[in-house]
Amino acid sequence: MKNVLIINAHQPYPFSEGRLNASFCEMAASFFSEKGYQLKFSKTAEQYEVEEEIEKHLWADIVFLQSPINWMGMPWSFKKYMDDVYTAGMMGKLCNNDGRTAAEPKKNYGTGGNLSESKYMISVSFNAPKEAFDNQEEYLFQGKSVDDLLLPQHANFRFFGMKGLPTFASFDVMKNPTIEDDFKRFQKHLESYI
Repeated sequence: MKNVLIINAHQPYPFSEGRLNASFCEMAASFFSEKGYQLKFSKTAEQYEVEEEIEKHLWADIVFLQSPINWMGMPWSFKKYMDDVYTAGMMGKLCNNDGRTAAEPKKNYGTGGNLSESKYMISVSFNAPKEAFDNQEEYLFQGKSVDDLLLPQHANFRFFGMKGLPTFASFDVMKNPTIEDDFKRFQKHLESYI
């Protein structure tokens, strides 16, 4: 039996209660449960115990992160969660060091992780339309992809030795939502990569 940690990184705002991200978490939970995975959950906007969250990461074969993108990045409550949990985990549980050695102090930065048997998947929701990405003609992202924007989060997971599964994104969720289509794409995404 495999283990999956589902992290809901939604931060409630007056204009966004978090129902969409909660729905993606529920769909992921159903999918993994049907596949025989054991499940644990974390909500970064709620109270958590740092050591318990570290143990969840050590237990998990897959960490599934669901998050809205706010101001081109993860919500502040998830950043706080990373600062609390991942900083404490750097002291030997999630990684032993940053991978460098005294003999090679300039090489292998980020290769000291202890979770090399684990994988992660990021699923995000955007107000931005899909067409804003991967297009040099678009002003804001200048041809950058969703994963380019998520590079810091990918790097954080890779720092602990985790292997990435393809990212899922839902777009234009406030101005031009296509939620039912997003749910169908999400189900296919999980079926394709898990």
